[in-house]
Amino acid sequence: MSRRKTSATSTRASGGKSASSRKNGSRGRRRARWALWFNLLIIAALAGWYVTQPAARRDEVNRLLRNSLDRDKRIEPLDVAWDIYQLYYSPDFVSVPPAPGDHTHVYAGPPVATGANARDGGLRLLANQGYLVGYDDTLPSPRWAAYRVVDLTPLPSAPERPETFEVDARTASRVRSDAYTNTGYDRGHLAPNYAIATRHGEQAQRETFLLSNIIPQKHGLNAGLWKQLETRIATSYPARFGEVWVLAGPVFSRPTPPTLGSDGPAVPDACYMIILDESDGRLRAMAFVFPQDAAGELDRYLTTIDTIEARTGLDFFPALADAAENQLEEQRASRVW
Repeated sequence: MSRRKTSATSTRASGGKSASSRKNGSRGRRRARWALWFNLLIIAALAGWYVTQPAARRDEVNRLLRNSLDRDKRIEPLDVAWDIYQLYYSPDFVSVPPAPGDHTHVYAGPPVATGANARDGGLRLLANQGYLVGYDDTLPSPRWAAYRVVDLTPLPSAPERPETFEVDARTASRVRSDAYTNTGYDRGHLAPNYAIATRHGEQAQRETFLLSNIIPQKHGLNAGLWKQLETRIATSYPARFGEVWVLAGPVFSRPTPPTLGSDGPAVPDACYMIILDESDGRLRAMAFVFPQDAAGELDRYLTTIDTIEARTGLDFFPALADAAENQLEEQRASRVW
């Protein structure tokens, strides 16, 4: 009797657990079906959106999707959906008429020194194969460097990095590499070695090691946030946006900044970088100012171009129509691209 009761009890318990499992399994299948239908609706909506777009826009989306599969271009999966939204629906873009001039290295004209910052009649323009520099011999220092980075498939390998920095004989100051020795400052590139080397080749790469392209940077900045942003500019940004234009330079907060020794370069208090993206006759910009001790995340240092102009005495994008230039330069990017 005891054994038969135990057996019956065990059977009922087993039957109850089996019913509960079946119920949970049914709920799981319903959730899976809903998830499947939701994903199918999303795919159908995206496909419907895609087929209604102009051919140029479909080509742009196709390029973005192809590049997202290339590990060398460092595109995160979420970047694809975000970029499609940003490219076509973001309020960060400003509609502009076509900017005149040569866009090979700089968009809408080289920066112009204004007011007292113009010093002795302006800056010396130094043209290189992969970038331009506005050099101030009275500091002495570059005030800006401008370059463009385009998307290439496959992304070429960079030649071996040069080991030495060279005096630029085109400058009156002739800053030497040993001016940096034992100062606590790195030789910081404005136009970066890797981005220029992979787009323009070995000779252009060597020109990035001219000291007219170099400023004193603390190692933490040079090897930290500055390098992080340069890497995005060289890899994911052109892969995501087709091409970007970049302006980079020092920020001097004092009328007479200190120099590295008696004939060395001026030491900036901070460094700026401006990234410009053009799409379908629209522009957007992302601007940063990094103090020498910058640390943390990139978005901490987002700012406006107007702020950089006020701190540097430079006028950026002077060839843009005034209304478009004002709108572009007063906007702070909503997030890091």
